[in-house]
Amino acid sequence: MALGSILDRSHTIAKPGFNRWTVPPAALCIHLCIGQAYAFSVFNLPMSKLIGIAKSAPDDWKLTDLGWIFSIAIFVLGFSAAVPGRWVEEGGPRRTMFTAALCFGGGFLISAFGVSVHNLWIVYLGYGLLGGIGLGLGLGYISPVSTLIKWFPDRPGISTGMAIMGFGGAP
Repeated sequence: MALGSILDRSHTIAKPGFNRWTVPPAALCIHLCIGQAYAFSVFNLPMSKLIGIAKSAPDDWKLTDLGWIFSIAIFVLGFSAAVPGRWVEEGGPRRTMFTAALCFGGGFLISAFGVSVHNLWIVYLGYGLLGGIGLGLGLGYISPVSTLIKWFPDRPGISTGMAIMGFGGAP
């Protein structure tokens, strides 16, 4: 079975007897993973002392510059949820979440490289831009919440609330 066929929309159709209540915990887990964005400030102080170690050195990044990483990621999260969000409906949740996972994970790898070479613009590109796309495109709010609304038309508040509490509760 090819990767493309596994990610196809047709594979998201449940077999008879499937318990729909297994879907909200999965969405909660996804939101717990990506909700780390709200804990990004934990990295700020160590990243402001990469060269000086004990205290900031003249070539270390300033906290005000590091704050832009989170701002870019959250802006791109909203933008990527609003603009290409229709792709979730057309491509299906598996394809969207897989793409978003590649973006989110790739953003971390690029950011790690940016930190290792001490280039803040690479961190902006990795965590801010690519990671933000991963947050909003599918791995974030869009795909799990959209899926839950379809699976629970009779209880949209409780089902989507379970997922969204993961995003806010992750830090």
